[in-house]
Amino acid sequence: MLVDDHAIVRAGYRMLLKNNPYIEVIAEASTGEEANQTYFTHKPDVMVTDLSLPGVGGLEVIRRIIIKDEKAKILVFSMHEDKIFVDQSFQAGAKGYLTKNAPPELLLDAIQKIVNGERYIDPEISQQIDYEKPHANGTPLSDLSPREFEIFCMLAEGLNTSEIAKRLSLSYKTVANYSTQIKSKLNVTTIAEIAKIAIRYNITQV
Repeated sequence: MLVDDHAIVRAGYRMLLKNNPYIEVIAEASTGEEANQTYFTHKPDVMVTDLSLPGVGGLEVIRRIIIKDEKAKILVFSMHEDKIFVDQSFQAGAKGYLTKNAPPELLLDAIQKIVNGERYIDPEISQQIDYEKPHANGTPLSDLSPREFEIFCMLAEGLNTSEIAKRLSLSYKTVANYSTQIKSKLNVTTIAEIAKIAIRYNITQV
């Protein structure tokens, strides 16, 4: 199953995957809400999803699917190369992470490994993480849960509490509580400070 908000991108995936006789695309979705519903309608062996989706973002889609189907095999295929997105994806329940800058054949390799029950991470990112491991103590964002990280990104985008609540189908109070927790974990008090952190760590819309 392919999840991406750009039809032309999904068409490119389909063309690539058609070259493998063992892979069949049985469903597609263009939004987070559609992905969640379509997954449980078709129950694919593997779901390949972007993180940047209209409405409910990719991290929240992964989280919702894993809650109902803990054995779901989900591969994130994203433009984001920063380690924080990899960490958050695996925390949410993804089984693999590949960047859109990777050679096309790696998509086939990633799908095959995930089907076989293995975890997959983009080789370039894997090398970077191994290189940084002795030197890195993580970032303040590492302490955020996938839900908190997604709301952090929306706050950094400029969305207010009501807009976030509507997008995630949560109550105003719930989002306000998350916002308070996020500010506490990041040791900030304003949205402007949240935006500065997002800029510092090269975080854009999930």
